[in-house]
Amino acid sequence: MKTNKYLEELKSKSAAELKEELVAAKKELFNLRFQNATNQLDNTSRIKEVRKNIARIQTVITQQANN
Repeated sequence: MKTNKYLEELKSKSAAELKEELVAAKKELFNLRFQNATNQLDNTSRIKEVRKNIARIQTVITQQANN
């Protein structure tokens, strides 16, 4: 499964790496929304995928902070 592999990768990263990845994902989401607004986006499902990835990253950050 793709999501399980992605989660394992996230869990193995440090807090600084996770924050960098979170910033990158938020920038990607912004760009996707901008492309969608200007009717340049072909794959609209990518927005949903990036949003879920942002939530996953934030969850891992919270879990690491509590441990």
